[in-house]
Amino acid sequence: MHIVVPSSSNTFQQSWIASGRILFLIAVSGLGAIGLVVLSALWAGTESDAAALDRQRQLVNARLREQVDQVAHVIGQFGNGYLAGVYPASRAAGVSSSLDTVLTAAAGSAISQTAMSAFGYDQAFVVDDKAQLIMMTDAETEKRYRWMRPLFLPLLKDARLTGSRGTVPSDRTPSSMESRFADTARANRALANLMRLEGRPTIVGIVAVNEAAESQPQPMRQFLIVVRFLDGAALDELSRQQGLNGARFARTADADENEVAFQIDATANGEPIGFIVWRPDLPGSRVIGRLMPALSIAALVIAVLFSVLLLRLRSSLGELKKSELHARQLALHDVLTGLPNRAMFAMRFEECLADPRNSTERSAVALLDLDRFKAVNDTFGHAAGDELIRMAAARIRALLRPDDTLARLGGDEFALLLPNIRDDQTLPSICDAIVAELGKPFPLLRGEAVARVGGSIGVTVVPDAGRNADDIMRYADVALYEAKMGGRGQWRVYSPSMDGGRNARDILKNELREVLAKSTASFPETSSSAPVTGRSDFGSLEVYYQTVHRAGQGFQASGAEALVRWRHSQRGLLTPASFIPAAEEGGLIDALGFWVLREACRAACKWPEGTFVAVNVSPAQLRRPNFAEEVFAVLEESRLSPYRLELELTESSLIEDNSEIYSVLRSLRSQGVQISLDDFGTGFSCLSHLVRFEIDRIKIDRSFVSLLGTKANGAAIIGAIVALSRNLGISTTAEGVETEYQRDFLAALGCTDLQGYFFSKPLPLRELDCFGKSESGAALRTIVPGAIA
Repeated sequence: MHIVVPSSSNTFQQSWIASGRILFLIAVSGLGAIGLVVLSALWAGTESDAAALDRQRQLVNARLREQVDQVAHVIGQFGNGYLAGVYPASRAAGVSSSLDTVLTAAAGSAISQTAMSAFGYDQAFVVDDKAQLIMMTDAETEKRYRWMRPLFLPLLKDARLTGSRGTVPSDRTPSSMESRFADTARANRALANLMRLEGRPTIVGIVAVNEAAESQPQPMRQFLIVVRFLDGAALDELSRQQGLNGARFARTADADENEVAFQIDATANGEPIGFIVWRPDLPGSRVIGRLMPALSIAALVIAVLFSVLLLRLRSSLGELKKSELHARQLALHDVLTGLPNRAMFAMRFEECLADPRNSTERSAVALLDLDRFKAVNDTFGHAAGDELIRMAAARIRALLRPDDTLARLGGDEFALLLPNIRDDQTLPSICDAIVAELGKPFPLLRGEAVARVGGSIGVTVVPDAGRNADDIMRYADVALYEAKMGGRGQWRVYSPSMDGGRNARDILKNELREVLAKSTASFPETSSSAPVTGRSDFGSLEVYYQTVHRAGQGFQASGAEALVRWRHSQRGLLTPASFIPAAEEGGLIDALGFWVLREACRAACKWPEGTFVAVNVSPAQLRRPNFAEEVFAVLEESRLSPYRLELELTESSLIEDNSEIYSVLRSLRSQGVQISLDDFGTGFSCLSHLVRFEIDRIKIDRSFVSLLGTKANGAAIIGAIVALSRNLGISTTAEGVETEYQRDFLAALGCTDLQGYFFSKPLPLRELDCFGKSESGAALRTIVPGAIA
């Protein structure tokens, strides 16, 4: 079977690709922006660390220079103080030269001890201008000094130690202010250098300690040399002051990953002395370390959001594409069965007619209709009806050839396109197989119900029927109608002789409309259409009555059921099965039902008290909002007591619109109208209906009664229904009683009333003579079993 699936358009694909590219660019841009933010933060942190490290190095360098200057200043002041206090005193005492030498050595030792103890220098030496020691010392110190002496000699020749002295004019005595100025000048003749001593970074300071005034004779020059090592206590102090974490001295730049090294250069020649290594305080890295987790999480979240957005958009575009394909599918296919719909069938049909090969090869068009589908839909509900449609479509499709087309036109109507019928056996075999398959039972509602419907087919052969598509479809419809009128469950091929029956259903509906108009002419307010004069006589409607008898008390008649008949002037007496479907299709069922109700009430008002008349009510009537008021109007018009009217409902009437139907039935029962449930047990039986709708009578279907004497479960089913009714206080009427055995058995089971051909067949009112009256108004005649065939 051909199923056309429309392909997606290039425009849609291009739009989908372009949208994907745009979203991809947006995602890349967003991720790039996040990356730039992260890189900017890293760059800012790195720059901050570099600035902080450079500042620490500058502070260390400044601190070293400050310590060098401090050493020069301190020893300068120390030398000045010694000149002012020691040497003048020795000269004023008139000490001899030999004694002066001894005193000078002793003074040198004192100066050395004072420099180390008072000022915290590591070493202090008093030497002459040739760097020879002129102080008393131990052998260890003297040996140690010999290693240092070559490094001190260049310092003793530094010009800063022999700078110009402060002088005063020779023609006058210097004032005290001028003397202090000269002393300050001498104090400034001191120097301090950074150098490596004993492999250690060292500040070495030198100052002259015995320089005489300008007017006095110059003695042998003596110098104080002080040594302060920077890799010990001095480095610890520097580390504390400058915040150098873990500072240490290294001869090489062997800093670890988290350390930095600062090179110390000699003051004199700039040669590297060593390195100060420490763990720097890097605020940028600290800030980055704190922000990086948040930035990483933010970047990850944004990346995930962009990814989700991209996937969502791709999914939305995919869903949109599927929706478009689905919309195209719906435009050409039936939603319930997935079959081609009317539009696609028309396309296929036009293609078939336009194909040049079909001018020589025969094809066939068939219309198929399920029989009794409406009864299934009304009895079991729309869900069961839909399930039946799907199952029927599947059965038909399984019987067709690959090139055949099956389409659903709507409701239970299908269309078949059968191309290339090359022999005379193809078409009959297909149609016979379809009719046979549709005649099999359909299990519905998960096996809770079984439907037997059957199907009718009307066929038109192309090109035998002509080339116009509309005419071909009309011919197939005529053939379908003939198949239904011929008894259903069969198929017919159109022939010109069927033209007389064309549009037979419309003709029947028009005739019924005229008959109703004539029958209700005296009651125009209840007619569905105004009476039309001058029309042909298509007969008249009549009401037949089938009596209902009590199970006991001589089986007297307790009432009768009203059944409509159409005495057609041309077709004879028609039963409801012949024209009720046309009345429902033409919207005439309300007027027809109302007419039967009025006629039955008018007849029953003349029957004895205690008898009732039962009238069938369709679901369409119950759904009318003013149905209860119409019934009350008929009762008032006919003067029939409400308790003598019994309205028979089918179970399908109670399946849908329960709330509205419940309101209508409650209003009827409040005035005394009796409610009975017809054909109980054959439809979608629900025990809650008996209680919710307050049913007064259950009518046991004739299919169960017919099982009595043939199958044991027939008696069990009827017994269960009777027991249920007795416990609920509901009357029971058994339909289809045809034998004396059935009558007696049903009476013994406890049925309250009986109905069937054993007592009476449906009769017109004029022949209904079982309601004769006595003086008391009671029924006189007892029906003799089997008296009426």
